[in-house]
Amino acid sequence: MAAEMTTIDELRDLAEAWLADDPDPATQDELRQVLDRLPASATELADRFAGPLTFGTAGLRGPLRAGPNGMNLAVVTQAAAGLVGWLAARGATGPLIIGYDARHGSQTFAERTAQIATGAGRPALLLPRPLPTPVLAYAVRALGGAAGVMVTASHNPPQDNGYKVYLGAELGGPSGAGAQIVPPADVEIEAAIRAVGPPSKVPLGAPGQVLGNDVVAAYVGAAAEVIDPDGPRDLVVAYTPMHGVGASVLTAAFSRAGFAVPGVVAEQATPDPDFPTVAFPNPEEPGATDLLVELARTIGADIAIANDPDADRCAVAVPDDGQRWRMLRGDEVGVLLADHLMRRGVPGLYATTIVSSSLLRAMCVARGRAYDETLTGFKWIVRAAADDAPLVFGYEEALGYCVAPEHVRDKDGITAALTVAELAAGLKAQGRSLTDRLDELAAEFGVYHTDQLSVRVDDLREIATAMTRIRATTPTSLLGEPVTSVEDLLPASDVVILRTGSARVVIRPSGTEPKLKAYLEVVQPVADGGLAAARGRAADRVRDLRAEIAGALGIA
Repeated sequence: MAAEMTTIDELRDLAEAWLADDPDPATQDELRQVLDRLPASATELADRFAGPLTFGTAGLRGPLRAGPNGMNLAVVTQAAAGLVGWLAARGATGPLIIGYDARHGSQTFAERTAQIATGAGRPALLLPRPLPTPVLAYAVRALGGAAGVMVTASHNPPQDNGYKVYLGAELGGPSGAGAQIVPPADVEIEAAIRAVGPPSKVPLGAPGQVLGNDVVAAYVGAAAEVIDPDGPRDLVVAYTPMHGVGASVLTAAFSRAGFAVPGVVAEQATPDPDFPTVAFPNPEEPGATDLLVELARTIGADIAIANDPDADRCAVAVPDDGQRWRMLRGDEVGVLLADHLMRRGVPGLYATTIVSSSLLRAMCVARGRAYDETLTGFKWIVRAAADDAPLVFGYEEALGYCVAPEHVRDKDGITAALTVAELAAGLKAQGRSLTDRLDELAAEFGVYHTDQLSVRVDDLREIATAMTRIRATTPTSLLGEPVTSVEDLLPASDVVILRTGSARVVIRPSGTEPKLKAYLEVVQPVADGGLAAARGRAADRVRDLRAEIAGALGIA
């Protein structure tokens, strides 16, 4: 009992010390209520003080709550001060560009970041309102920022928020100008944050300059220029921003490009940080696009498009059979966009990640295009390299696409949506559809069937246990074929890749959510049985592969 009381006493001391420096009355009150519930709240308090929220290559992301292991004004104050100090130590010139979405706390965190920048003598430019992440990434390049901060948790649940950092040209270099940070910048910024000291001691300056709508208009104009100005425009589109900030920018971009304004899901059109109509505000999650498909049926849409809440991802649904619709996989949209750009004659480097379909590689080999494959994440994709071949397209299977890296050096759900619309309108003018084009690609290259085994956990130790298990008892055969290659990417990345003659499995923890993911791919040639038979075989083999991998990971 004494040891338990000592632990509670230590937690109480940590919380009281935190309260003395917490600049936000709301989180002060929240933490006091937790303290008032001791000892019943000891587990909750221990979690809040389990350690600081770590600044990694995705910046910060975590639950909105008081304490060092959460997103709150004190943590943001220290993060902003560390970032600004790191920029100064490296001699970076130019303003800090700051954007934010419509989540709880986002505007407050953005405004505090601006005050910390000006308090340190650096100009701060805030975007004029809650806006998509791609607008911030564009602004860092367009306005010559030393760096950019986007306050968003993307498609995480409503109780979360986050803090992404982008570098300008001076520190990011040609391929990283306007891109998210990569090592060792994350480790260096983390060290700078830990050296900041109490948030109450961080000097605050003026509010910074709130930009006008010119920067948004410039982004919209650049987005519209991504597609052919003379292409077909007859297309009916249903759209949802999923309670996020994409609607006004996407509809403006469609109008500027000459398309009819998409029909928007009324229940999800206005930003709402509680995301009331979806369990998870992620187009990949079951049920998230039900209202979109309902609207598509109602208006007789040719295609349906969803952005995630910060509009850096793009999901596409197509009519499948009568009133049935299906969501295209990220790999399907990725190869459709790559194929479209190749057919438009766009030269340069085409890139994807180790967890995306290997079909893009086959397309590039067959068509003489430069190709690169990177670790997971757009911070790596936009830094893909090839001799004398600048990046012109990159994608990852998690609905992220970069069709205009000269404008946005990151995934961009707005320009991706426009390019999908351009492709769909062109096919419609020929009496064809996106699914027809997918059929043609399968007939040419074979069926590349991809799927995921994704397991959400409450205890992150379960993920570590599964990764240890797959390394210790790696399968020697899958689908009745010998495993011909086992690649372990430690220490660079916690990834294991297994290959057979017709299959590939990539296993890794998610970088943004408490999930273990296995990315499955089976390749089947289209032979005498035709396309339908090849797809049937591939689907059966992926189903069997899923079961085998679940067993190997100990999650069957």
